[in-house]
Amino acid sequence: MKTPTLLALSLAFTWFASGVSAANWTAGMAEGKVTLKSAGPITFGPDGILFIADTKSAAIVAIATGDTKAGAAKTIKVGGINQKVAALLGTAVDQILFDDLAVNPASRTVYLAVTRGRGAGAAPLILRVKADGSFEAVSLDKVKHARAELPDAPVDGVQGEGKRQSNPRQESITDLAFFEDRLLVAGLSNEEFASALRAIPFPFQKVANGTSVEIYHGAHGKFETRSPIRTFVPFKVGNEPQLLAAYTCTPLVQFPLSEIKPAAKIKGKTIAELGNRNRPLDMIVYQKGGKDWLLLANSSRGVMKITTEDIAGAESIISPVSSGTKGSKYETIEGWKGVEQLDKLDELNAIVLRRGEGGALDLESLPLP
Repeated sequence: MKTPTLLALSLAFTWFASGVSAANWTAGMAEGKVTLKSAGPITFGPDGILFIADTKSAAIVAIATGDTKAGAAKTIKVGGINQKVAALLGTAVDQILFDDLAVNPASRTVYLAVTRGRGAGAAPLILRVKADGSFEAVSLDKVKHARAELPDAPVDGVQGEGKRQSNPRQESITDLAFFEDRLLVAGLSNEEFASALRAIPFPFQKVANGTSVEIYHGAHGKFETRSPIRTFVPFKVGNEPQLLAAYTCTPLVQFPLSEIKPAAKIKGKTIAELGNRNRPLDMIVYQKGGKDWLLLANSSRGVMKITTEDIAGAESIISPVSSGTKGSKYETIEGWKGVEQLDKLDELNAIVLRRGEGGALDLESLPLP
């Protein structure tokens, strides 16, 4: 059995090997002001290009940040960053939401997607963390950018009754990742099988309808088609690129990237059930000790370090998991309490946003476990 190998999330090699020049990555981009209704999730592609999901608009904006100078490895520690951002923006701490964070692999600079305010008056912005630990707003007034709109996004409006009320448009985009020459996108569509994946060619062209996905949820004991993927990573099993996705309550599911095609319907392979009453928050893949690992942050089950050694031969879970967990093995990283967002900072470290004493949010780098 072959051990899964790390997909080029040392993406610089993949982008270099593809032979695509920096000029091609920004081909067709317009220069001007970018207007966002919302911001987050975010991720980086090649040449310092930042992808921002505007879920309210069911659109993705690519921005050429110009942040391409290679940065050195560094230790980051910004205590009470929510309080500091609130002070910078002249508002109260409870009016600041951190929607996502992403590291620019070209410069190792940390970017944050933040919302100021709540409700109809909420305003999104992107912050860049500077070398001295301070931060600045990324200007969107005059930047090279491109936009991709989802043609089959769910309606914008509250649906359901009582505690089941929700606005499906808010989950039109739940996570993003760039792989080779495609932006991978998870979220909801307006199809009957609402859970969707997309592989959008970049530079952006016309966006086709998404791929409808079905999974077996062991904790619920049934097949599901309407629950969105919460977080995912591209990963290579043998020689085949795969997408590893985590859902609420908490199945871990494998999808071949070759099957993500416009308007197709595919069924994922559930390789683990990691415990119910839990929401996955963020996931990264990294190498340590000659092996590949997944690191999954959760709302109520801490940060899990998940082995990848058994993925190639994992059996599909297709029957109810009545209690506990099943499938891929993991350990809980006890020292990583309160983590709400994470990304890979460099080959040895992660960057996390985690909740500390008194509700303060700290931004800090931690050695990969």
